[in-house]
Amino acid sequence: MHIIDAHVHIFQPRIAEAAVRATNAFYDGSHNAEIPEPVPLGHLPGTAEDLLPRMEKDGVDRAVVFSTATAPHQVEIINDFIRDTCREHPQLIGVGTMHPDYPDFEGEVGRMKAGGLVGIKLHPDIQRFRLDDERLMPLFEIMAAEGLFLIAHTGDYRYDYSTPSRMAHVAKCFPKLRCIAPHCGGWSEWADARACLRLPNVYIDTSSTLPFNAWDAARKALRVFDPTHIFFGTDYPMWEPGEELRRFLSLGLGDRLNEMILGENFEAFLRA
Repeated sequence: MHIIDAHVHIFQPRIAEAAVRATNAFYDGSHNAEIPEPVPLGHLPGTAEDLLPRMEKDGVDRAVVFSTATAPHQVEIINDFIRDTCREHPQLIGVGTMHPDYPDFEGEVGRMKAGGLVGIKLHPDIQRFRLDDERLMPLFEIMAAEGLFLIAHTGDYRYDYSTPSRMAHVAKCFPKLRCIAPHCGGWSEWADARACLRLPNVYIDTSSTLPFNAWDAARKALRVFDPTHIFFGTDYPMWEPGEELRRFLSLGLGDRLNEMILGENFEAFLRA
């Protein structure tokens, strides 16, 4: 079985420890009606050097890797880092980053595409902007025209930046833009995700749902969403790849659906 992890964060080694610590602090202890109990997060190194042997050990063939720019000046630095890391390690699939205040969307999208990056990752809650902010509409139009997909953190009961309805708004405004709403469509807002994100250009991944004991939300999402629009994701370094793979397989979805979600769906997505 070919396995692709569609949701992986990696950081430059010099900042990885601080980045992982900040991400964990952002989420640690989160708890609402959709998250039955707060779960301590992992504290893995968050580097390609740590990720790659874990992938080999756990039978993960490829991983989609990205990082997040919290300021405009970080955009090019991060995109260069992702590009260079993926060139060195071809089993990694590179996704760039963007910030709404970056001055040249078109130029940087062109640079990303020339460097082999296949999409753009946004994290509205950490970057502090609404996903459907008017400033981003020109970016989404360029991405749709150039064939880059959007993966944007979706859902957080504590904020209004990344609600499933905002992702739905973007997807409806740009029907040719392929959008990935991670975390079964809306982390900690799974019911809203199921209600508004069943759209032809929206895909979901399985990351950061099962570790929060949201088993019921995951099973409902996997029943509701188009089975060809679901990807396996671990959210490394928050979670260890092998641990997430075991959680996913424990859902008992059956061999055929497992094959699709673990690899076939994302392979087809990349070819589209």
